[in-house]
Amino acid sequence: MKSNRLIKTMLILLVIIALIGAIALIAVLKLTGEKEQSTPSADEIVESSIDIPEITTNLADGRYVKISFKIQTNSKKGKEEAEKRDFQIKNIIIEELSEMKAENFKGKEGMTSFEERLKQQINQIMQDGKVEQVYITSFVLQ
Repeated sequence: MKSNRLIKTMLILLVIIALIGAIALIAVLKLTGEKEQSTPSADEIVESSIDIPEITTNLADGRYVKISFKIQTNSKKGKEEAEKRDFQIKNIIIEELSEMKAENFKGKEGMTSFEERLKQQINQIMQDGKVEQVYITSFVLQ
């Protein structure tokens, strides 16, 4: 009789410990889980983006390119910083273009690779904000 009661008590304690563990696990997962990143609306993108007007410069192979960009930052504060660093951003773009050849722009991969390099280099100079995306808004290669 006593052993039967002892087994019941142990089982009840085991179930209580398992429930507490499950509740703690769920709480930790909910609190530390990554937040779902929703795609920003068009208005939010415009509010946190700056336009880089058309730049015309020579490429490494003697050809030249006319190109303009929209740079999306992570916040309005980032946009303000990017506006102040406009001259540095243009310098990065011109330096990067001066090392490129016309064949570097072929296909989607070439353009995407160029946008990604610009994003990384601009993020290196940013302090208050961060560049989320670089968009090429016009492109003429001659």
